[in-house]
Amino acid sequence: MTTHERPFGRHFEDFVVGDIYKHWPGKTITEADDHLFCMITMNHHPLHTNDWFAERSVQGRNVVVGNLVYSLVLGMSVPDVSGAAIANLEVETLQHKHPTFHGDTIHAETRVLEVVESKSKPERGVVTVETKGFNQDGKEVCYFRRRVMVWKRDAAPVRERPYDGRDVWSE
Repeated sequence: MTTHERPFGRHFEDFVVGDIYKHWPGKTITEADDHLFCMITMNHHPLHTNDWFAERSVQGRNVVVGNLVYSLVLGMSVPDVSGAAIANLEVETLQHKHPTFHGDTIHAETRVLEVVESKSKPERGVVTVETKGFNQDGKEVCYFRRRVMVWKRDAAPVRERPYDGRDVWSE
């Protein structure tokens, strides 16, 4: 019998400048997703929540609030990039390149730009990545660069579960 543990994030040694991670799966943004996000974050701009208002806008229909698109694309990158990180240090830039509409399906990819060892704390390093979100037509809807502090493999905390040490399959 083999036990498989899902990778979640990477250690410092796993990042190679130029590598690209194609995140999976994508997500279709529904009207309900957009409206709930707007209400939770108190963004009550009618472009996002009022059909009558949006029909008279430049876009001619409701536009998904940009912070939802950014949050979604960032979340898609977590299992491949920062799931085992110590901290997200900085978002250097954030651009919304095309509008996102209700019913659009978003996918994301990340490219490694820089990998730098820490001089003061040798058990960690800082990785700079850029991430792009695309809609179903291949249009880039979101772009951002961020810096993430990650553990080196030998210093990383061990993943544990509250029931570790018990033989849960023979009970």
